[in-house]
Amino acid sequence: MPTLILVRHGRSTANTAGVLAGRTPGVALDERGAAQAAALPGRLAALPLAAAVSSPLQRCRETLEPLLAARPGLPLHIEDRISECDYGDWSGRKLAELTDEPLMTVVQQHPSAAAFPGGESMRAMQSRAVDAVREWNARIEAEHGENAAYVMCSHGDIIKALVADALGLHLDLFQRVHADPCSVTAIRYTRLRPYLVRLGDTGDLAGLAPREPGQDAGAAGDATVGGGAGAP
Repeated sequence: MPTLILVRHGRSTANTAGVLAGRTPGVALDERGAAQAAALPGRLAALPLAAAVSSPLQRCRETLEPLLAARPGLPLHIEDRISECDYGDWSGRKLAELTDEPLMTVVQQHPSAAAFPGGESMRAMQSRAVDAVREWNARIEAEHGENAAYVMCSHGDIIKALVADALGLHLDLFQRVHADPCSVTAIRYTRLRPYLVRLGDTGDLAGLAPREPGQDAGAAGDATVGGGAGAP
């Protein structure tokens, strides 16, 4: 089956503001995010791509714009099932203030039991995203052959949930996965099992630099809900 090239959207204005954007409209790429998106066509230049699939949210569509401009024949498809998690009443709130919410401990330690007030559960988020990928795999294979590759631009928690599924990890372990803005994660699907062949590849090593306390991860090493802003 095809190879899925997962791209997290470039750094957004919400990332730099420390806000959990969720599905809030009007969240765009910031200056660094636009530069990350502009570099994406070069990073993917060696890959023949059959299609581009995007979350409907603005920051994902902006991330793919330079790639689509560089490849005028590449078709773009919008897929609602890979949209950001519906964080409900948490959407638009500062991540720093959400740390003290009792639900945050569940999100970090037992996400399969977490459901956001007024939003969706993390299990539902993973389920819809996995269903979408499986259906797109079948479609791409039918139209372009089993060796085809396609790019899908989505969000941090969605990508982490897809990686957990590919590795056979329980959702409660998905917070051990990390994907920086505009990082590339590649999963090669076969008839018997998926293979994770790239994880969070940003094309440089800046994301490996030590982080200051409180930057993205909390003092206890908690995962950043929504994915974080990446390297400074």
